[in-house]
Amino acid sequence: MVDAPRTHFSGGADALALISVAGEMQLPRTISVGGGTAKPTHFCYAQMYSALLGGTAGALTGVGIEVGFQDKMVGKEKKTELVVVAPAQGGPAEAAGITSGDVLLEIGGKSTAGMGLYDAAQLLQGPSGSECVLKVLSFATSQIVEFRLIRAAISLNPVSSLLCPTPDESAASGVGLIKLSTFNSNSAGKVREAIKELQGEGMKVLVLDVRNNGGGLFPAGVEIARMLMRAGVIVQIADQDGVRDIYEADNSAFASDLKVVMVVNKGTASASEVLAGALSDNNRATIVGELTFGKGLIQTIVPLSDGSAVVITVARYQTPSGTDINKIGIKPEIDLPVSTYPSNTTGLCKTLVNLDIAPKLFGTALDASITG
Repeated sequence: MVDAPRTHFSGGADALALISVAGEMQLPRTISVGGGTAKPTHFCYAQMYSALLGGTAGALTGVGIEVGFQDKMVGKEKKTELVVVAPAQGGPAEAAGITSGDVLLEIGGKSTAGMGLYDAAQLLQGPSGSECVLKVLSFATSQIVEFRLIRAAISLNPVSSLLCPTPDESAASGVGLIKLSTFNSNSAGKVREAIKELQGEGMKVLVLDVRNNGGGLFPAGVEIARMLMRAGVIVQIADQDGVRDIYEADNSAFASDLKVVMVVNKGTASASEVLAGALSDNNRATIVGELTFGKGLIQTIVPLSDGSAVVITVARYQTPSGTDINKIGIKPEIDLPVSTYPSNTTGLCKTLVNLDIAPKLFGTALDASITG
């Protein structure tokens, strides 16, 4: 028996799950969970459903990876693989060297062939201090590697920021960097605070780093877009009958005149792709980096009286221009090998301001900023 209203989520299922449930905004309760191939309808056991909702508190225990399905052609046959969408910053998987695009072959000695995302989530999570053994096909080397990871509590701190130095590091420039690692209930507020603080320090160009941001809370992405866009469509929700919902800017932007550069890679997914698509299609940002993951299915979760739920795929995301995000992703305007750049704000700042194309990206913002 159904005893709660339907809850809308986007995607398939995150396995560590960098996930959090929608907050106070008057938008569908949506969350980024999966991509690639997803079953139209499946059953979610109570323990799995509880794990899915576990990211609300801003901390989780596990190995620190988000996974999704990816289709691969082997000869004339299509093979579905369980791949790493993004490692959690500071988590055991990232520390061990697991990266976006790596294929999970085994979890705890169990083959992932035919394994569902929720089953994978259950195997990847566990008590802090417990061991999780992963057999991985490396994206970078095409070699099979075994990782013995120790599960840990992972804090989901969504935002860090910095005013970048000038190329000669003699002073602070006018280039401000915000690294957004996930979309949880704190993300939009923290981004707002960071933008205002950097503006006060003399920021002229905002760099928004969403590398390895696998998504999370969909309304947070919409709210951040509304900070930077005064008008225009942010995202379209489409089903088999066409576009059924449109989310737009609401004239509440306080940074709509700020030049924006958005850094993306193959670990950029779902809500991050929604934000990138919105800013790109509305000419509000220059997208640089690598082709994003392509994760954009939307699911309705119907909670049941015993704590379990039924998950139904109902729609998908489209960018303002009508591009279907799922399995396609967002193509950057400028290709850069950003997955090789430092993950921390200080290192990324130094790398970006010294690029050959830095004058084109940042202009006079590379000069010393005026603070006070």
